[in-house]
Amino acid sequence: MLVRDVDPPRSRRYTERMVDLSHGAGKAEVSRVSLGDTLLTADGRSQGGESVLGVAVTHTTTPRPRPTGTKLGFGRYLTDHVLVAEHDAATGWQPARIVPTGSTRAEIASGALQYGLSIFEGLKAFKTDRELRLFRPDAHAKRFAVSAKRLCMPEVPVETFINAVRALVRVDADWCPAQTGGGALYIRPTLYADESFLGVRPAQQHVFSVLLSPVDSYWDGEEHSLKLWAEREFTRAALGGVGSVKTGGNYASSLLAAKRAKERGFDQVLWLDAVKRDFLEEAGTMNVFVRIGDTVITPPLEGTILAGITRDSCLTLLREWGVPVEERPVSLTELGEAAKAGKAIEMWGTGTAAVISPIGEVAWENGSIKSTGFEVAPRLRKAIDGIHSGRDADTHGWIVSV
Repeated sequence: MLVRDVDPPRSRRYTERMVDLSHGAGKAEVSRVSLGDTLLTADGRSQGGESVLGVAVTHTTTPRPRPTGTKLGFGRYLTDHVLVAEHDAATGWQPARIVPTGSTRAEIASGALQYGLSIFEGLKAFKTDRELRLFRPDAHAKRFAVSAKRLCMPEVPVETFINAVRALVRVDADWCPAQTGGGALYIRPTLYADESFLGVRPAQQHVFSVLLSPVDSYWDGEEHSLKLWAEREFTRAALGGVGSVKTGGNYASSLLAAKRAKERGFDQVLWLDAVKRDFLEEAGTMNVFVRIGDTVITPPLEGTILAGITRDSCLTLLREWGVPVEERPVSLTELGEAAKAGKAIEMWGTGTAAVISPIGEVAWENGSIKSTGFEVAPRLRKAIDGIHSGRDADTHGWIVSV
């Protein structure tokens, strides 16, 4: 997958890790996973003229317990294996390998733990009668590269990212649940600084990893329209910050507001802009959409919100259906005025984890706004589910077979 040349110090560290992994896994069973694509270097060139990409696999000898019961939840379980690849600023990428989950370690003094130098993505694999399929992995890979650049981290080429995901999903394919009830294999690529150094500067050593988790519905309990608390004390992001980057700090800083909203009886928070505390930004960890009358509105991508893949998919579908769509600022004040005028209001959130989540109510200290009905959100959910499952044709080239 990646550059194989390493300097002596880094090479010794890699060997020590591999010895430790083999010891922890008992008698290591090493095999190769064929991906049917060229072997790539860090800049995407083919290496050695090989026609088949192979990733070394050390199979676990102690499989993890499989989930029991009918409810998987979200992120509760990890599959048997992870993919890892190391990067050194002086020598580039080392070969990727697939190893037993739990057999890797992180440096305590690393920039990831000390300064939040980490980014991640979230995408899904879906099981059909004929195959396992990924939804828009190229878009996730491109967003991953944008996040890496913002935090001075090495970019993982798009084709390398996709092949890494495909390799691991093939190894743990039997963990993928049926699509009934939102079942899928959630995929978490991560890039984090791994250099043992306490100075504040870009790291010289990083690790790219991929985890898998069998999931179903994102929300606990039965699916329902969400109640959101409009958060006016805390803000998620400001212009010039990292609100558009999928980095852990954005999520850590959101937890207190989400905790307080749940204590009030709400499902999540509705994030507002950092200046006027009035314009909608995100719904929890989701992009947010509103329909006022016949027009669908979603906040623009101006650096404070994530460029959601599901958001982009919804915009594409809505425009194809002839639905009026506007990417522009929309405020609680505007929604309140529309409600007073008797206009139809429909609100929903979008994201990889939850796909489409209807929002029934948004409330704050002295007011609230409720959706008057749901027409567009269910249609979008049905259309995207149809592409995931193979029930409907993929006319956009969004599906990649594992």
